[in-house]
Amino acid sequence: MSLSITTTYAGEFAGKYVSAALLSGNTIANNLIEVKPNVKFKEVLKRVNLSGAIANASCDFTDAGTVALTEKIIEPKELQVNLELCKTPFKSDWEAVSMGYSAHDNLPSNFSDYFIGLMSESIAEQTEKDIWAGVASDGNFDGFKTLLNADAAHTGAKKITGEAITSANVVAELGKIVDAIPSEVYGKEDLYIYVSQNIFRAYKRALGGFQTAGLGHNQDMDIQYFDGVKVVACNGLSDNNAIAAQKSNLFFGTGLLSDHNEVKVLDMADLDGSQNVRFIMRYTAGVQYAIVEDIVSYGLGL
Repeated sequence: MSLSITTTYAGEFAGKYVSAALLSGNTIANNLIEVKPNVKFKEVLKRVNLSGAIANASCDFTDAGTVALTEKIIEPKELQVNLELCKTPFKSDWEAVSMGYSAHDNLPSNFSDYFIGLMSESIAEQTEKDIWAGVASDGNFDGFKTLLNADAAHTGAKKITGEAITSANVVAELGKIVDAIPSEVYGKEDLYIYVSQNIFRAYKRALGGFQTAGLGHNQDMDIQYFDGVKVVACNGLSDNNAIAAQKSNLFFGTGLLSDHNEVKVLDMADLDGSQNVRFIMRYTAGVQYAIVEDIVSYGLGL
């Protein structure tokens, strides 16, 4: 049986496939940071500080107070995936699904969508890593770790050196993070301590393997509490790394409606007679924070 799967999506029409690839990683799928989905080139994250605006009442209008406006720029990087694979092994898997011989009932009946889904899983995994620990290079963008390490304003007590975490020291080390959180941030509803998997496992072991709270956005998300602050594991964080911040202060930017978007599955059978399939995806992605003074980092130099 001949199976031709050449399919092309461009611009806004590619957005749903780019979205599936970029937004299904652990951090974004669990709604742990803010997503700006329509950044076509770059966007300004404005920070407003208001001081001295309250004065004694009078009959006159008297201008009072100072407004200081600072800004950060989020500029998603243009990225692409060019991959060639033999379609034969994927074809047999898809045929099993389409004929009802698989336990999975949520895979698309269209082979090109099925293939795009397989590739999207790999892109989602890499995007998750880049969000937290990425270093801008060929195929990567700077993550929060790189941005914070390069920010001269991120220093002092809010930049904790850190050490190798075990169940014996995890409580003391998490305590250092909470102690460094600014008073005006502590207690905010969207405050999280984002930790690596090894820190999260060590903390649960220190608790005797029991959850302190079974709360979350879905059943796959496990949230613990430490001194009243939510603790969540982010797969992209390197071992022994943690960041305490408000969700509303961390941003992921992409252009789901951008003209740069392109998703293509090119069947080479009609061109060279092979069983190869070429997968092409073009998209944009990047992260940024707004207020560095409100962020505490742990072990980012490790």
